[in-house]
Amino acid sequence: MKHSFLDRYSDRNSPVHRLDARTKFVFSLLFILSVVLTPPGNWWVYGLFLTIIAGLIFISCLPIVHVLKQSCTIIPFVLIIAIFAPFYREGTTIASFNVGAWHITMTDTGIHVLVNILIRAWLSIICLVWLASTTRLTNLLHGLERMRFPRVMVMIMSFMYRYIFVIFDETMRMKQARDSRNVGGSSFHHGRTMGRMIGTLFIRSYERGERVYTAMCARGYDGQNRTLNALNFKRSDAVFAVCLGLFLFTALIINLGVF
Repeated sequence: MKHSFLDRYSDRNSPVHRLDARTKFVFSLLFILSVVLTPPGNWWVYGLFLTIIAGLIFISCLPIVHVLKQSCTIIPFVLIIAIFAPFYREGTTIASFNVGAWHITMTDTGIHVLVNILIRAWLSIICLVWLASTTRLTNLLHGLERMRFPRVMVMIMSFMYRYIFVIFDETMRMKQARDSRNVGGSSFHHGRTMGRMIGTLFIRSYERGERVYTAMCARGYDGQNRTLNALNFKRSDAVFAVCLGLFLFTALIINLGVF
């Protein structure tokens, strides 16, 4: 099967694509840190962050539909965590109702907190989508290794991305085999079959990992990530880092209330 994930458009040729992977990674890290440290209610600061990341997406020639689709996938998970904020925060009551024996009150402060959490999460994931869509995963992992990230962590991320699609294909084949042999039956029977599929998939994944590791060791693997594209910090990287670094630093200073 053919799969397209976050780095689907990483092979395009734009000024942002040609930047060093380390430059884009450090900028993304600082961008997310600045968004997280923005005090609640600073809507104009959120607007500035959205403007700068939208400009980078435009320069990168990324399809806006792809970016929005990928960024919105995180919203349900954020809602699961933050959905209760409007009900336990103190503030002015805007709604009140009973659910069985419980009296639930919704406050304006809680709604304010929920909206801020959603905006921060959305801006952060947009930045990560931009990073993954403009940087080949091999170059990004090589950049992390050059930045002295733990080699084991880089190796795990490399294997996870490389073989998650293999596991997905294996799952789809097992599902197709189950559907072709399974007609009718109770919910208990379907649940038992699903449990057996999960166990079988775990065993196959473990055995495949052992075979892959043995084959890599036989070919001289020493734990180092290698790529044909050498990293090179150019003048464009310096200009990008200085301009956007100053912007993020100014926003961070303003957020912290220094000025």
